[in-house]
Amino acid sequence: MKDFQMLNYIKNVINNMPSDWLNLTTHRLDIYNEKLAKTQFITKFENLFKANDFSKEALSELPTAYDYIRLGHPLSSVLEWVIAKLVGLDAENVISFSSETMPILAVLRTNLLENRTTRILYTESLPQNLNTVLLKSVYNYDFEIQQIDDAENIEAFDGTTILVSKHQTVKTNLKNEAIDFYVNGYEGLGSVLLMSSKSTSSFISDIQHVRRRETIAMTPANCLVALNAYIQQARFSPQSLDTVKHKAEVKAIINNINATSGGALVASSGLSMQYAIMMGLIDDAQQKHPGKAIKFIVPTNCYGGTNDQARRVAACLGNVAIVDLEVDGDNDMVTSLETVLRSAAREDAVPYIIAEIPTNPRVEVPNLDDLKAVLTKKRQASNGQTAIAPVFILDQTFCPNVQFLGNDGILSNIKTIAYVSGSKFPSGGKCTAGYCVANTKAEGLIELISAHLQLCDNEATNLQYKILAEQMPSMLTRIAMAYKNTRAFVNYIHSVLPDAKINFVSEVLAAQGFTPSVFSLDLPTKGKTDEEREAYKRALNLRLINMMIAEIPNESKYCVSYGQLKGCYWTVPATSTQGTTKENHKDYIARVSVSPDLDLEKHKAVFLEFVENL
Repeated sequence: MKDFQMLNYIKNVINNMPSDWLNLTTHRLDIYNEKLAKTQFITKFENLFKANDFSKEALSELPTAYDYIRLGHPLSSVLEWVIAKLVGLDAENVISFSSETMPILAVLRTNLLENRTTRILYTESLPQNLNTVLLKSVYNYDFEIQQIDDAENIEAFDGTTILVSKHQTVKTNLKNEAIDFYVNGYEGLGSVLLMSSKSTSSFISDIQHVRRRETIAMTPANCLVALNAYIQQARFSPQSLDTVKHKAEVKAIINNINATSGGALVASSGLSMQYAIMMGLIDDAQQKHPGKAIKFIVPTNCYGGTNDQARRVAACLGNVAIVDLEVDGDNDMVTSLETVLRSAAREDAVPYIIAEIPTNPRVEVPNLDDLKAVLTKKRQASNGQTAIAPVFILDQTFCPNVQFLGNDGILSNIKTIAYVSGSKFPSGGKCTAGYCVANTKAEGLIELISAHLQLCDNEATNLQYKILAEQMPSMLTRIAMAYKNTRAFVNYIHSVLPDAKINFVSEVLAAQGFTPSVFSLDLPTKGKTDEEREAYKRALNLRLINMMIAEIPNESKYCVSYGQLKGCYWTVPATSTQGTTKENHKDYIARVSVSPDLDLEKHKAVFLEFVENL
């Protein structure tokens, strides 16, 4: 009876759910309370269930669940809640993944740091991508594996036990207290991790953090497939797509845009892509430079996910360290690179540089000739030998149209891998998939990066490939149109509020192809002390953002994305994209993202009204 009531309720919820539940890839900050992000949605959803309220209005008013779709979203939260109800667990003990292997890696990571042993049991077979050799040799994970016939009679184990099995329906059971984690693989959809009620809250948080940084939650589309299977009491029935065709189209477009001809890789998110790049390069360093220190050189104020993930990788490996790179404001990227590369050379370390061009959120571009010079400079180690040349890992999400990697590109003589967040320009905000490609000198690294992308089962989903195949052909046109609108808006702001500091590319850089559609706005402030002036500016940021949303609700949004197809997105990087960046490196400024399709005159009019009320 209880299951029937829930089945009927979920059926009605699916019929009435807001379209954003399926289509939105980034969280709405206007209904988001970060401190309650992991609980507030489910608490209020549970109240609706008890009241049997499934109206579209009530569902639309539910707060943002988690953030983006990496950590979780409304449909993944509902799916986890359903499964938790079926098996008698708290909803927080059920975590969905787009990957079939990452829940296993999440437990292994926590146990590595806690010095716990792990036993992986399986019934039919392990996920085909689970490369146990790489997990031990590159990731430093320690575990034992055993196939079993009977999941009910498992002996106790001094450590953590994971049971891996495959399912074609939502319903499952927890039967044995000797099992700590159930990893239920849903082929074609992802997986669901169930933690026994004795699991500690720290385990839950650690596993959610893996999902946030190194992979993504089960996608909204796949969660919907699973929920529909539950409603119909049937097997999973994923959408049939021509994925072979879509993959070929997407990879051809990537090579064409970047002026490359080698392999292109597409991952479930930008951070999934970055994780495969990092682990692939560590693998390469272990093979070519065994025993040597590995230095990931990372901008201090870059996107918080990049910063956090790099440090998370280093925490697991004794020979990997993070080196801070100052790149914005009073710090020049090239000068800073010279300092850190000289230091890495002295230590005879393997240097890997992660950098955003243009930078985020200050939208700065280094002198490219100077950058080329510092990256190609020959240096000596303290032992007199030639230092190891760096690999440049370029995040060019702001300007994916710039051909850094071609044979005539500015970085053609430096081993360079470029990657892009697909939720931005490539898909226009329709999916989170990200991609990477290498120049000729770095093409040999793609095979290793691919091996780790497959190990993590983080390749783009079939639907993500379809979306990219549909959206990427228009990407260059959209970038050009969005830049045109952004330049016009920036020029207007400068004319009506000349005291504001605007961070945007110069006309000279734009002529070189750097045509982003995002700028940052440092509003004029006042006060007697630094503290008063900073507090006034922060309040002014929010006043501007709230005014834009109130006056232009159909276009202006309080959101962190850019490259979107329509409208204008506003955020404060320090409280969103720089969430895990050190406090003294955060930017409490307004960041504005302009699309190719918006009412520019209306945005100008509202901004003028804001200025007149200062």
